[in-house]
Amino acid sequence: MNARDEPQRTPDGHHIVIDGRKWRATDPSLPEDVAARLRHHLMAARRAVRAATTADDASAERSARARVRHAKIALGERGTPWWEQSPDQRRRRWEEHLAKLDADAPDQQDG
Repeated sequence: MNARDEPQRTPDGHHIVIDGRKWRATDPSLPEDVAARLRHHLMAARRAVRAATTADDASAERSARARVRHAKIALGERGTPWWEQSPDQRRRRWEEHLAKLDADAPDQQDG
């Protein structure tokens, strides 16, 4: 990805700006392999939300939205701002939520 593809960042680096809207930036301390796994979980969960809403399956939608929430928190995009957390708190945040996502991933379920 080159610099032109990167979203604009606020001067403090805490947010990105897309189409004039500020969004919390992903925690820059995440190891790239972890960030990639979290993005994979996030996109899979978003697809599951869409499938559940299309199927009018409220239970599946709740489950998928919970997975989206876990991914966003692990990425540092929701919950306590990553810049207000110690390095240990940041690591614990993504490790705990990634473990939950790995355990709950539909492709990890028996059946």
